[in-house]
Amino acid sequence: MTVRDARDILGARVLVGEEFLDREVKSACGSDMMSDVLAFSKDHSILITGLCNPQVIRTAEMLDIVCLIFVRGKKPDEAMLEMARERELVVMATGHRMFSACGMLYEAGLHGGAI
Repeated sequence: MTVRDARDILGARVLVGEEFLDREVKSACGSDMMSDVLAFSKDHSILITGLCNPQVIRTAEMLDIVCLIFVRGKKPDEAMLEMARERELVVMATGHRMFSACGMLYEAGLHGGAI
């Protein structure tokens, strides 16, 4: 699956990183707890979260996450978007709740895999 596919499935808005939509993703993780995300640690994945703080960007960078999707209509501030630009991350936002967003991506073939 590509980031573009995920965008289309969720009807998400791209906030940053439009030029990277053709990146392949192999798995996804949905969490508002960055400690759980750190335990997940999969390369080339999507992080689905409602947590809007700079730690999300730092966590994504450490784990080679290529795309962040903010759920529940959350929108990161300009400082976070600038951090994402500098790190060449795709950042998207959707009105779906986390459970629904994860389910839609799972149904389309994107899985999380074992920890």
